[in-house]
Parts: sequence; C-alpha cells; structure tokens
Amino acid sequence: MFDRRRCAVVLAGYCAFLDLYVTQSLLPQLANLFHASPAQIGLTVTVATFAVALTAPFIGVLADRIGRRGLIIGAALGIAIPTALLSTVDNLPAMLVWRFVEGIFVPAIFSVTIAYIGDEWEGLEAAEVTGFYMAGTAAGGFSGRFVTALVADWWGWRESFLVMAAFNVAIGLCIWKLMPPSRHFHRAQNLRASLTAMVHHFANPVLVATFVAGFGVLFSLVATFTYVNFYLAAPPFLLGTAALGAIFSVYLVSSVGSPLTGTLIRHFGRRGTVAISVAVSSAGLLTTLVPSLPVVILGLAFGALGVFICQGTATGFITVTATEGRSSAVGLYASFYYVGGSVGAVLPGLIWSWAGWPGCVAIVILDLLAIVAVTAIAWAPRTEKVTNKVLPRAVAAQ
Repeated sequence: MFDRRRCAVVLAGYCAFLDLYVTQSLLPQLANLFHASPAQIGLTVTVATFAVALTAPFIGVLADRIGRRGLIIGAALGIAIPTALLSTVDNLPAMLVWRFVEGIFVPAIFSVTIAYIGDEWEGLEAAEVTGFYMAGTAAGGFSGRFVTALVADWWGWRESFLVMAAFNVAIGLCIWKLMPPSRHFHRAQNLRASLTAMVHHFANPVLVATFVAGFGVLFSLVATFTYVNFYLAAPPFLLGTAALGAIFSVYLVSSVGSPLTGTLIRHFGRRGTVAISVAVSSAGLLTTLVPSLPVVILGLAFGALGVFICQGTATGFITVTATEGRSSAVGLYASFYYVGGSVGAVLPGLIWSWAGWPGCVAIVILDLLAIVAVTAIAWAPRTEKVTNKVLPRAVAAQ
C-alpha cells in the first residue's frame, strides 16, 4: 500500500543531498577555470558543509518550537535560489558565498526530517524508515553529482546549476503534496526551553558519542568522493567531467542497500551493524588502490554502501535516544556530521600533496576504525535494548 509519509521522507532525503556536493564532479574543471589547487577548490564543498554545521543546532531549536513540515518544505524550495545564482559567478570567492548560502538551507531538510521520523515512527521501525531515508540521500547524492557533470559536459557548468535549481523546485512541490503534518509532534514551550534541551544533550554520553560517530561518517564520505576525482582524472584513468560524474552511480548501490539497515540491526545490534559496515567500507577502499577502473568502481560501491549503513544506524539511534528536544539533538548531530565533512574536504588535500590517493585511503580507514571504537564503548548493550523497544508516546514525549 502506498505510504505518503515514507515517500515524503525518501524525497526529503533525496533533496537534502541533491545540492550539497554538486561541485564535486566539477572540481578538476573548476580548478582549471579558477586557477586553484585541489585544496582550494575543495573549499566549494567545505563552505557548504561548514554552513550546515554552523546553523543545524539552531534550526533544530526552531523546529522544536514551530514544527517540522513547514521548515522542510520551505527549505526544499528555497535552496533553489542560491543554486540558480551559482550560475552567475565569475570567480571562486563568489562561488564560495553562494555555496555557503546553499548550506544554510540543508539542515532544515536533513535534520528536521530525521526528527520527523522520530515523531512518526518508534523503535526498530524508526531504524527501518531511517534506512529508506538514507536510500533517498544516496540517490540524491548521486543525482546531484551526475546530472551536474552531464549537463556541464553537454551545455556548460553554468547551465548545470540552473538545471539543479529546477530539480529543487519540482521535488519541493512533491514533498509539499505528500508530507502530512506530524501526528505526534510536541511543541517546545518556548525557544528558551528548546535551547535548554539542546544544552542538556551534552550531558548524555551516549548522544555525545553518536555525535562523534557522525563526524567520522561524513569525514570518510566526503574525503573519499572529493579526492577520488583527482585520482581518476590523472593517469592511468584520465576520466573527463561526465565520466567522473558517472562514477557517483555507485551511490545507487547504497540506495538499494541502505534499507537493509533495520534488518542488520535486528540481527546484529547497532554496534555489530557499525562494525560490519566499517569492514565493508574499509575493504572497498583498499580495493580502489588496484589500478583498474572496474575494480576502483567496485571498491567505491562497497565503500559507499558501508558508510551509508553506518550513517543510517547512527542517525536512527539519535531519534530513539533523544526523548526531548529531538530536533535539537539531530541538529547537534548534523553539526558534528558536517564539521566532519568540512574537515574531510580539506585535510586529505594536505595529505594528497605527499601521499596521493593511498594516503587518503589510509586516513579514511583510520577514521572508520575510530567510529567502531567510539560506538563499541558508548553504545552499551543495555542502551541498545532500551532503544529497540517501542515506547509509549506519552513516555517518549517527556
């Protein structure tokens, strides 16, 4: 049976990642255009993720006060404006300004939708729906990169941003049509109460550990899919812009595999699922060191799949662990998550200059192993049992 809520959640996930990394497949082209180094042009990714990290907790506070649906729809439509304005820039600083503005809209889609999931579903069902949401983010991440690269190759990089803006409007209207108001949203008494709840999240070591895990998740994803472009644009691969965009089709593997997150959690628990996902991702990354394009693509597919399952596990854990100020908890998670993405767009660029792609792979695997260590320590078995249960709404709202 058609479920409007689930469909709206998947579309929101698609929209959340559609624009955030649109410059990734264009990086070599933009670097030549603006005479910038890999680290400098990587800032087109960094400033957007930094904007998300800066604004996400406050968007969460606002969502706890005014509700979810309006913010999600408004941001899904509003992000079309800075996306379209990217087509007008003539220099790197101007591009960085509009990329920053794009990032401001993202948490109102990303983190507020996760809170919406927490309002609408509970326990392991929330984890399953989060898996579908992550499938949407994977599909959106692929579409943003691939469509941008394809249009840039056919017509030009400016036109690619105009096409993405049109996508934003169409998807925003679909979300508006499909997403019903949350049935179980509990409004914070006032903004002060919502801010207080946000501060109290730092007293919960389980949540703090999950925030740290979120940092590591996006660090690994951004580091991998930012610098693999330079790896594949160089000999022996020598891929062009459209071909680099097509590489992101590996995200579609993640969109198929992410809904398995709930099943894995049922069988192996959240800590076990994180360990499995990190093993899959690490094995995939090591495979990319083989100088064969089909092997690299296969490795990237497994690398992305593992990261998205890990992300779905951590994100779903937030929605069932935070029993008050859920949007602000997700907002804090998003801040750590996107700070990780910002660092992931820059730090490997410094390593690239002396260690190349193998150095990037090494730092990403170390990051993934740190996620396993943090969650193994902080996500105690007792905590997992409690958060797997379906709590009465009256209790969950307290």
